[in-house]
Amino acid sequence: MGKDNLDELFGRLQGSFNLEEPQDGHQDRFLEKLNQSKGVTSLPTKKSNWWKPLSVAASVVLLCLIGVQVFSSKPSIKEQVVEIAPEVSKTEFYFANLIEEQVQQLKNEKSPETAQLVDDTLVQLEKLESDYESLEQELVNGGNSKIILNAMITNFQTRIDLLKEVLDNIDNIKNIKSYYDENTTI
Repeated sequence: MGKDNLDELFGRLQGSFNLEEPQDGHQDRFLEKLNQSKGVTSLPTKKSNWWKPLSVAASVVLLCLIGVQVFSSKPSIKEQVVEIAPEVSKTEFYFANLIEEQVQQLKNEKSPETAQLVDDTLVQLEKLESDYESLEQELVNGGNSKIILNAMITNFQTRIDLLKEVLDNIDNIKNIKSYYDENTTI
């Protein structure tokens, strides 16, 4: 058959070609019928795989949300304060260590005679700490940095003075107690 014969054949059949798409599952039905005619039993095929694309889409959405959360996270107040005034972190580190040592010493000195004094001091220290945190927030919000930095240092000094005074009072209470214990005869 030559090229002319093929052109002539396709020319005659033009317009009579079936251009429609087969219905969903056509191939599966065809293969099932073919296997039945040969006597081969086929394994049941999965009818719907809608969960696979859905799980992929959910994974993509989850990754996007995590990425947005990680990359748009706001720096903490401490980090913002360090950006505004880098010397604050060094000063805070020094004072915080000193205060922590004295607080530990204060807790070690707690006895029945000094329990109320120690507990009241710890409450006052918590109030001073919350004042310090509000000063940090004011500094981040754009307050007058010199005044706020001075107030922050004063806050640390107040805590240290309070601890020193309370520790001195505890020593006085111990001395008075030991003096009365020595002078008491049985």
